[in-house]
Amino acid sequence: MSFRKALWYVFILAVLCACGTFFAQYVLGKNPCVLCISQRIAVILTALVAFVCALFPNRSLFWRMINALMVSIVSIVGLGVALYQIYIQHLPVMEQPSCGAPWTFRFRDAPLFDWYEPIIRGTGNCGEVQTFMYVSLPIWSALFFSTVLIWIWTWLIRGNRHIYR
Repeated sequence: MSFRKALWYVFILAVLCACGTFFAQYVLGKNPCVLCISQRIAVILTALVAFVCALFPNRSLFWRMINALMVSIVSIVGLGVALYQIYIQHLPVMEQPSCGAPWTFRFRDAPLFDWYEPIIRGTGNCGEVQTFMYVSLPIWSALFFSTVLIWIWTWLIRGNRHIYR
Protein backbone atom coordinates (compact mmCIF):
# COMPACT_ATOMS: atom_id res chain seq x y z
CA MET A 1 0.00 0.00 0.00
CA SER A 2 1.20 3.49 -0.76
CA PHE A 3 1.55 6.35 1.68
CA ARG A 4 -1.25 8.17 -0.14
CA LYS A 5 -3.64 5.29 0.58
CA ALA A 6 -2.61 5.43 4.22
CA LEU A 7 -3.62 9.11 4.24
CA TRP A 8 -6.98 8.24 2.67
CA TYR A 9 -7.55 5.62 5.38
CA VAL A 10 -6.77 8.22 8.05
CA PHE A 11 -9.26 10.57 6.40
CA ILE A 12 -11.99 7.90 6.34
CA LEU A 13 -11.33 6.90 9.94
CA ALA A 14 -11.41 10.54 11.08
CA VAL A 15 -14.69 11.18 9.26
CA LEU A 16 -16.20 8.09 10.90
CA CYS A 17 -14.98 9.23 14.32
CA ALA A 18 -16.34 12.74 13.79
CA CYS A 19 -19.69 11.24 12.81
CA GLY A 20 -19.47 9.10 15.94
CA THR A 21 -19.08 12.20 18.11
CA PHE A 22 -22.19 13.75 16.61
CA PHE A 23 -24.06 10.44 17.01
CA ALA A 24 -23.04 10.27 20.67
CA GLN A 25 -24.19 13.85 21.26
CA TYR A 26 -27.39 14.08 19.26
CA VAL A 27 -28.65 10.47 19.35
CA LEU A 28 -27.23 8.97 22.56
CA GLY A 29 -27.58 12.23 24.51
CA LYS A 30 -23.94 12.47 25.66
CA ASN A 31 -23.41 16.18 26.16
CA PRO A 32 -19.75 17.05 25.42
CA CYS A 33 -17.63 19.30 27.59
CA VAL A 34 -15.11 21.91 26.49
CA LEU A 35 -12.27 19.37 26.24
CA CYS A 36 -14.51 16.91 24.35
CA ILE A 37 -15.29 19.62 21.82
CA SER A 38 -11.57 20.40 21.51
CA GLN A 39 -10.98 16.72 20.73
CA ARG A 40 -13.83 16.78 18.21
CA ILE A 41 -12.25 19.75 16.47
CA ALA A 42 -8.89 17.93 16.45
CA VAL A 43 -10.57 14.90 14.83
CA ILE A 44 -12.15 17.13 12.18
CA LEU A 45 -8.82 18.89 11.58
CA THR A 46 -7.09 15.51 11.29
CA ALA A 47 -9.59 14.58 8.58
CA LEU A 48 -9.06 17.88 6.75
CA VAL A 49 -5.27 17.71 6.92
CA ALA A 50 -5.20 14.06 5.81
CA PHE A 51 -7.56 14.92 2.93
CA VAL A 52 -5.42 17.83 1.73
CA CYS A 53 -2.21 15.82 2.10
CA ALA A 54 -3.69 12.88 0.17
CA LEU A 55 -4.59 15.18 -2.74
CA PHE A 56 -1.02 16.28 -3.33
CA PRO A 57 1.69 14.09 -4.85
CA ASN A 58 3.67 12.13 -2.29
CA ARG A 59 6.42 10.90 -4.57
CA SER A 60 9.43 12.28 -2.74
CA LEU A 61 10.53 11.45 0.77
CA PHE A 62 10.51 15.16 1.62
CA TRP A 63 6.78 15.61 0.88
CA ARG A 64 5.80 12.34 2.55
CA MET A 65 7.66 13.50 5.65
CA ILE A 66 6.00 16.94 5.56
CA ASN A 67 2.57 15.32 5.21
CA ALA A 68 3.27 12.88 8.05
CA LEU A 69 4.37 15.78 10.26
CA MET A 70 1.28 17.84 9.45
CA VAL A 71 -1.09 14.98 10.30
CA SER A 72 0.99 14.15 13.37
CA ILE A 73 0.95 17.66 14.80
CA VAL A 74 -2.85 17.78 14.81
CA SER A 75 -3.03 14.25 16.23
CA ILE A 76 -0.50 14.99 18.97
CA VAL A 77 -2.47 18.05 20.05
CA GLY A 78 -5.68 16.00 20.14
CA LEU A 79 -3.93 13.21 22.03
CA GLY A 80 -2.63 15.73 24.56
CA VAL A 81 -6.13 17.09 25.17
CA ALA A 82 -7.52 13.56 25.53
CA LEU A 83 -4.79 12.56 28.01
CA TYR A 84 -5.38 15.76 30.00
CA GLN A 85 -9.09 14.98 30.22
CA ILE A 86 -8.38 11.40 31.29
CA TYR A 87 -6.15 12.86 34.03
CA ILE A 88 -8.89 15.28 35.13
CA GLN A 89 -11.50 12.53 35.24
CA HIS A 90 -9.33 10.43 37.53
CA LEU A 91 -8.91 13.20 40.09
CA PRO A 92 -11.18 13.31 43.15
CA VAL A 93 -14.28 15.41 42.49
CA MET A 94 -13.17 18.20 44.82
CA GLU A 95 -9.79 18.53 43.06
CA GLN A 96 -11.09 18.58 39.48
CA PRO A 97 -10.41 21.96 37.85
CA SER A 98 -13.20 23.80 36.08
CA CYS A 99 -13.14 23.75 32.30
CA GLY A 100 -14.65 27.17 32.11
CA ALA A 101 -17.64 28.40 30.19
CA PRO A 102 -19.03 26.29 27.36
CA TRP A 103 -17.86 27.18 23.85
CA THR A 104 -21.36 28.32 22.87
CA PHE A 105 -21.22 30.93 25.64
CA ARG A 106 -17.74 32.08 24.58
CA PHE A 107 -18.56 32.46 20.87
CA ARG A 108 -22.23 33.46 20.93
CA ASP A 109 -21.49 36.93 19.47
CA ALA A 110 -18.96 35.70 16.90
CA PRO A 111 -19.68 35.96 13.18
CA LEU A 112 -21.45 32.98 11.56
CA PHE A 113 -22.16 31.49 14.99
CA ASP A 114 -25.33 29.77 13.79
CA TRP A 115 -23.34 27.81 11.20
CA TYR A 116 -20.86 26.16 13.57
CA GLU A 117 -22.89 26.20 16.80
CA PRO A 118 -23.93 22.50 16.49
CA ILE A 119 -20.24 21.53 16.44
CA ILE A 120 -19.36 23.40 19.65
CA ARG A 121 -22.55 22.91 21.67
CA GLY A 122 -21.82 21.39 25.08
CA THR A 123 -21.27 21.90 28.80
CA GLY A 124 -18.44 23.11 31.01
CA ASN A 125 -18.05 19.99 33.20
CA CYS A 126 -14.93 18.15 32.00
CA GLY A 127 -14.73 15.89 35.04
CA GLU A 128 -17.99 14.08 34.27
CA VAL A 129 -17.21 10.60 32.92
CA GLN A 130 -19.35 9.57 29.97
CA THR A 131 -18.86 6.15 28.46
CA PHE A 132 -19.53 4.27 25.26
CA MET A 133 -19.30 0.48 25.51
CA TYR A 134 -18.02 0.91 29.11
CA VAL A 135 -14.99 2.95 27.97
CA SER A 136 -14.79 6.69 28.65
CA LEU A 137 -15.00 8.97 25.63
CA PRO A 138 -11.54 10.57 26.07
CA ILE A 139 -10.00 7.10 26.03
CA TRP A 140 -11.70 6.50 22.67
CA SER A 141 -10.19 9.79 21.45
CA ALA A 142 -6.75 8.82 22.73
CA LEU A 143 -7.05 5.48 20.93
CA PHE A 144 -8.01 7.26 17.70
CA PHE A 145 -5.12 9.72 17.82
CA SER A 146 -2.63 7.01 18.80
CA THR A 147 -3.85 4.83 15.93
CA VAL A 148 -3.44 7.69 13.47
CA LEU A 149 0.11 8.38 14.66
CA ILE A 150 1.14 4.72 14.52
CA TRP A 151 -0.51 4.21 11.14
CA ILE A 152 1.03 7.27 9.45
CA TRP A 153 4.55 6.66 10.71
CA THR A 154 4.40 2.93 10.01
CA TRP A 155 3.48 3.56 6.40
CA LEU A 156 6.01 6.35 6.05
CA ILE A 157 8.80 4.08 7.29
CA ARG A 158 7.51 1.06 5.38
CA GLY A 159 7.33 3.03 2.14
CA ASN A 160 10.87 4.34 2.57
CA ARG A 161 12.59 1.05 3.34
CA HIS A 162 13.50 0.52 -0.29
CA ILE A 163 15.49 3.78 -0.24
CA TYR A 164 17.90 2.51 2.41
CA ARG A 165 18.61 -0.88 0.83
